[in-house]
Amino acid sequence: MQRTRALGYGAVAAAAVGMMLLVGWWQVDGPGAPGPIEQRPVPLTEMAFSLTDHEGNAVGPEALLGNPTMAFFGFTYCPDVCPTTLSDISGWLDALGDEAASLNVIFITVDPERDTVAAMAEYVSYFHPAIRGWTGPEEQIARAVEGFRAVFERVPTDRGDYTMDHTTSVFLFDAEGHFVTTIDYHEARDFALPKIRRALQQEMEDTT
Repeated sequence: MQRTRALGYGAVAAAAVGMMLLVGWWQVDGPGAPGPIEQRPVPLTEMAFSLTDHEGNAVGPEALLGNPTMAFFGFTYCPDVCPTTLSDISGWLDALGDEAASLNVIFITVDPERDTVAAMAEYVSYFHPAIRGWTGPEEQIARAVEGFRAVFERVPTDRGDYTMDHTTSVFLFDAEGHFVTTIDYHEARDFALPKIRRALQQEMEDTT
């Protein structure tokens, strides 16, 4: 009896240690780990770029201040990552319900040659209505990408066309424009939603 009880305690202790190690890995080496400071996006207040949203309005980083922001870079000809991520974002927004009303949600193209205002308007219409599409001159896109510490590259294809490689993470900022964290491509909803709520919570704390 005592041996059975001791084995039971040992199993509980081992499980607790395992959970501690998992949490430690998540925060230090795993998806929950913050990147090096020099690789993190600069505050929105320090960015400078001028783009146009899918309704033809002039927009820039200043348009994102005052509410938490979720931002993603991609392009409308993207075969899988972009529609998958925008579908995930749509699902997260649905799950947040009324909480999502205060979020800025933007999809910034890295392919302005093909992604005109009209093309962006049609593309974002397939996803959650809160998602805004942003496009503009290539040099302004590059400035936005630099501020977010994202990357993109035009890649020729065998058929004489091209595709775009780009950062697949979703960026989260608080209402004051400070970087909060990223959500990785295909990250589980159970991890993504708490990250979004963290940005929303910081907004509430800033207003109290």
